[in-house]
Amino acid sequence: MKKFIILCLILPSLFACSQSENDTPKQQAEIINQHDRCHQCGMMIKKYPGPKGQVHLRGEQLVPKFCSTRDMFSFSLQPENQRQILSLMVHNMAITDWDHPVDSSFIDAKTAWYVYGTSKLAVMGPAIASFGTKETAEQFAKEFGGAVLQFEDITLEVLAGY
Repeated sequence: MKKFIILCLILPSLFACSQSENDTPKQQAEIINQHDRCHQCGMMIKKYPGPKGQVHLRGEQLVPKFCSTRDMFSFSLQPENQRQILSLMVHNMAITDWDHPVDSSFIDAKTAWYVYGTSKLAVMGPAIASFGTKETAEQFAKEFGGAVLQFEDITLEVLAGY
């Protein structure tokens, strides 16, 4: 009987440990309200053009929102923030207006394609434009310049212009 009780106590914790991060429910984008401010720089998010970002953190109800994908990357690439991140989301600029991106166009930032160094302006200068496919990113880069990158290619060094 004692072994059965111990087994009943241990079994749930073993099952919980066997779940992978892939079992985490998919995050939904939060609505960006008219008066929301950027978690990184404090600017009004909706006041400026270009793609925005948001980060879902472990154990947090508050979802940090950003006025640009650049600010989202600046936050999420900091070592002290990386281990807390559940998911990151960016606007798919292929399906939304540059000047007023809509919340329904958010996609998973890790699967998005980016155009870095474009002539198209966002909040504080050139944007890191985000797209759902490589083809739409390449088309944008052909029109507005810049290099097409994947999520893994964007580092703090890239953001600093090195």
